[in-house]
Amino acid sequence: MPSAIGDAMRFLIALLFVTTLPAFCAVFPMPAANQAILGKPSTYIVKHGDSFEKIARRFGVGPLNIIEANPGLDPLLPPPGTRITLPTALLVPNVERKGIVINLAELRLYYFDNSAKKLYVFPVGIGRIGLDTPLGVTKIVQKEKNPTWTPTQGTRDRFAAEGKTLPDVVPAGPDNPLGLFAMRLGFGHGEYLIHGTNQDVGIGMRVSAGCIRLEPKDIESLFAMVPAGTQVRIINEPVKTAKEPDGRFYMEVHKPLSRTGQDTQVLTLSRTQQRQLSEKTIDDSKVREALRLQPGVPQLVGWLN
Repeated sequence: MPSAIGDAMRFLIALLFVTTLPAFCAVFPMPAANQAILGKPSTYIVKHGDSFEKIARRFGVGPLNIIEANPGLDPLLPPPGTRITLPTALLVPNVERKGIVINLAELRLYYFDNSAKKLYVFPVGIGRIGLDTPLGVTKIVQKEKNPTWTPTQGTRDRFAAEGKTLPDVVPAGPDNPLGLFAMRLGFGHGEYLIHGTNQDVGIGMRVSAGCIRLEPKDIESLFAMVPAGTQVRIINEPVKTAKEPDGRFYMEVHKPLSRTGQDTQVLTLSRTQQRQLSEKTIDDSKVREALRLQPGVPQLVGWLN
């Protein structure tokens, strides 16, 4: 049975040969203030010629989220006839519902379009190990179509260590790793961007130098909707919990991000989550199972008054 790491690496390499298909974005009506669960649980029976990447595009979810929900299956050649879990349900992060929210742990970007009363959810690529995407609240300070790329000194040093030389400025065009659209964040000295890509890989993975990377068609859509000055909140919350209006209590657990690629990260719960999960109406066995399996989809674990 293939390992999760082996699955992801094989999947990443094979995406180099995938034909471009529709983008990954999922769109939901704006949820009520006391509602957190979006979408509905669903399954899909694998057909001949399917891969997780093709299925992900078809249903507007991230390919790595499908791998997370279906451990042990080959993401490139899942057996035809196999019923797989689709991550078509999710919990909205428990933060202010304003502007853009990026949860690194789930590799998703949320855009709260309050004027249109819609919530857009995009899978993203984030900073690779050692080049973490920063956490905190900032805003979009600049938008640029057909951006040029000026590599930082750190980027130059990393390329030089691999025997590669970067030009001072990479012009707009097919060789530009920023793709066709970029939105600059207020972090640091402006080196962090939300941008597209000129590659067929990296969405839903830790592959960037700290920027947020979107599918070309997704960044084009987001770029058109989001004005400069929009708030951007970046969080790292592998455990999301929510109480619905009828009292149902859900957990959504993702594998926590590793800082070294080898260390085992321990899931931590907030004080509020610890208090809620200690209630007698919560099924402790379901909580332990969600924390152990980390399936990345909402799990009903009990009820709260």
